[in-house]
Amino acid sequence: MTARGRCEGGDVALAVPGTGGEPSAPAGPGGAEPAAATVGPPALGAPSPQPGGGGTAAEGTVGFPALDAPSPQPGGAGTAAEATALEALRVPEELSARVPAEQRGAGRDDVRLLVSRGRAVAHHAFRELPGQLRAGDVLVVNTSMTLPAAVNGRVGGERVVVHFSTRGADGRWAVELRAPVGAGVTGPRPGGPAGAVVRLPGGRALVLEEPLGPAAGARLWWARVPEPVPELLRRYGRPIRYGYTDRDQPLSAYRTVFAVDSPDGSGSAEMPSAARPFTASLVAELVRRGVLFAPLSLHTGVASAEAHEPPYPERFAVPAATAWLVNAVRAAGSGRVVAVGTTAVRALESAVGADGVVRPAEGWTDLVVTPRRGVRVVAGLLTGLHEPRASHLLMLEAVAGREALRHGYEAALQERYLWHEFGDVHLILPDEERNAPNCSSNEW
Repeated sequence: MTARGRCEGGDVALAVPGTGGEPSAPAGPGGAEPAAATVGPPALGAPSPQPGGGGTAAEGTVGFPALDAPSPQPGGAGTAAEATALEALRVPEELSARVPAEQRGAGRDDVRLLVSRGRAVAHHAFRELPGQLRAGDVLVVNTSMTLPAAVNGRVGGERVVVHFSTRGADGRWAVELRAPVGAGVTGPRPGGPAGAVVRLPGGRALVLEEPLGPAAGARLWWARVPEPVPELLRRYGRPIRYGYTDRDQPLSAYRTVFAVDSPDGSGSAEMPSAARPFTASLVAELVRRGVLFAPLSLHTGVASAEAHEPPYPERFAVPAATAWLVNAVRAAGSGRVVAVGTTAVRALESAVGADGVVRPAEGWTDLVVTPRRGVRVVAGLLTGLHEPRASHLLMLEAVAGREALRHGYEAALQERYLWHEFGDVHLILPDEERNAPNCSSNEW
């Protein structure tokens, strides 16, 4: 059967797991499936219609919009400026994972798995993930390849590190200039100024042209680079690294088993890290048990170190095969749609219309998933552990519900789980004892 939940943005069809049967929503006017929306990045600042004709331009905008304000949400929902459920939580410094799991233990999958079903919490090894899923579940995975996005440079006599974030529609790149603070670690630096020339290795240079958003305090700036950036990064780049890690790691440590090369050399400035613990053997075991995989891509920009700062627009693509599989599983009620990482949530939710149907789409998304906006297609989420003031937690709250998220993080602290991209992971699944969908909390 199909349950219909009431969201701020209108009715949403939700397949109740295990009940089988009817479609979750009509495919389009007259029941016809709309054509795939293949939208290349248009001129900057020119939002395009929602892919497939569903929803509003605020949900999954496919133009690169202005970045001086969070995206409006359907039904007057809040923005990423709202407080997270864990605002007062404090994570001890010693719980930061400082090296990859394979350097601490037996392999990439040698991390812990916190499982939340509503307020119920269980503790597992990540290798036990197949036992937490069931035949017919769909894992939606991000195939974006992590780039060696950090390059040394100079502005006049000042040493800087350039973090290449995102390629714009006009060939420019969004970059952040960082101040080196020793041992491969960087710290914040004032952005700009416009017209500054950044000297790069090999006699190359880039020119800062304009900030993304208001000039005052802007971290990211549009820069003109005279040659293809992917080649520059291959020759001189290294992975972006944060201060809580012990040392530089090879690029392979920042790439997941699902990563594939993009034809134009684009990729993610930072690793879609929720998928990091997967190994080929674990994927094979999940497939053997009947778990399905649905690929999409979202190229991540540089992460924000600022509390409550909303994510910037990012390039995404949801293929037709993935849209079809997700819609079919939800319509049949044969399994749950579980996103692997917040990037997969953002991409998939950017391709679903107000009717609950996922359509093939590609372009730019400025969607910010908050508890008030809710989720329309994702039933579960596999993700890392996030800082208490990170805007990502608003998305987790939209999937899990506020109290469930609080219970899970309190348990993670009590059991001393490890945080960040090399740390432990958190599987959020529906509480199937609750069968009334609520889009503001997403508790079952």
